[in-house]
Amino acid sequence: MLLHKKEIEQLEQRFRTAFINSLAGFRQAVLVGTNSATGNTNLAIFNSLIHLGANPALFGLISRPDSVQRDTLQNIMETKEYTLNFVEAAHYKKAHQTSARYEKDISEFEKVGFAPFYYTGCSAPFVEDAVVKIAMKFEESIPIALNNTVLVIGSIMQVDLNDEIVGEDGFVNLSAAEVLISQGLDAYFVSKEIGRLPYAKP
Repeated sequence: MLLHKKEIEQLEQRFRTAFINSLAGFRQAVLVGTNSATGNTNLAIFNSLIHLGANPALFGLISRPDSVQRDTLQNIMETKEYTLNFVEAAHYKKAHQTSARYEKDISEFEKVGFAPFYYTGCSAPFVEDAVVKIAMKFEESIPIALNNTVLVIGSIMQVDLNDEIVGEDGFVNLSAAEVLISQGLDAYFVSKEIGRLPYAKP
């Protein structure tokens, strides 16, 4: 199959969406936990987590256009706090169900069966049985004019994970914990490490 830009643009909409999304490859499935300004909990799956830097420790998320109600984006902008949660692959059905369009006052935690968990100093909810729990502080949003998406940039305030998956060199072995990864909008996987290599030099 050889497709040029114009041919891609002429693909049937749903086919094009699935094609381009899955073409981007395997990505970390992350559940983003937020609270609304009135205290309603929200949980939504994203597959657009981006490492932006280690010092300061920054992650980015791409939020789709806010032409319709985007509870996660709105909650982050209002409260300036959110959580990133990596769950085991066994929870893929519940994780996927958080992508459903529930009304703003309905909690995805309650509807899909994840229990919320809180740490002192962070108002946003975590997923209680997440393998990795990360507390984030909103720092900046960058609108992307080409498609009206938004890059949400946050700083890492706290990380909670099992000591056993952190190596002596700081490497976090997510595959050992069978953390959920995704491809496209609806396919889920676990990863398998094939090896680690030393720093490459000429």
